[in-house]
Amino acid sequence: MLEFGLNQVTLSEMPFRAFLDTAARLGCVGIEARNDLGRPVFDGMSADEAGKIVQSHEFRLLGVSQVYPFNRWGDDIARQVRDLVETAVGAGAETINLIPANDGTGVTPEQREANLTHALAQCLPILEDAKITALIEPLGFTRSSLRLKSEAIAAIETVGGQDHFQLVHDTFHHTLADETAFYPAQTGIVHISGVRDATVSLNEVEDAHRVLVDGQDRLSNLAQIAALQEGGFTGVYSFECFAPEVRTLANPADALKRSMEFLSSHMHRRAA
Repeated sequence: MLEFGLNQVTLSEMPFRAFLDTAARLGCVGIEARNDLGRPVFDGMSADEAGKIVQSHEFRLLGVSQVYPFNRWGDDIARQVRDLVETAVGAGAETINLIPANDGTGVTPEQREANLTHALAQCLPILEDAKITALIEPLGFTRSSLRLKSEAIAAIETVGGQDHFQLVHDTFHHTLADETAFYPAQTGIVHISGVRDATVSLNEVEDAHRVLVDGQDRLSNLAQIAALQEGGFTGVYSFECFAPEVRTLANPADALKRSMEFLSSHMHRRAA
């Protein structure tokens, strides 16, 4: 049985409390909160208060996003990491999320390795002190400074950060990066979304194309989930859909439920 989570960007126009209520009604095991929705994280309530509300719904605060671009390390990024860690710990979150630069700079192999390794080495003591995990999310766009999970794993091993860094496996970015390897043992969470638009090639899709997963999905979500499960991943599959058409749905809970049922039923048949 798949365990589902809900990333706040999927229903970004909902107030935080309504978002939690929706996730609870859907039977999600947890939610991911964000600080990049154009308003304060947790809609401005304190981390402690937000954590208590999440606990009252009897599910997990899977993570708080995000620090960007974490691999352009400097005083400002260090401050952002410390601030996000403080927020996450105060709310009882399990992780923070680190996003690499996605602007076309620092993309040569030498730059990617040097910037990533330096950032992880500087970030690691902060995570160790707070006893929290950071999730690194490679982005599959050709302009991204970290596209491959294999490069993230190599850098984590270089700095000895295996106890405090894990990967996000994002089905959208995995497809865009054309990466065939799966790393279930190093994966902390899976972000799922689909692409239905057949008028655009997959090397041209953007976040705005990311919708709920259904039978028209072009990202092979079912095959990716199957590969992760066969590799031993037992964690959460969290919906992270950026498309405006998702967050403006008249009945988003119903649409999410249909997508959950689609995924669960197909995976159940695979396992039978």
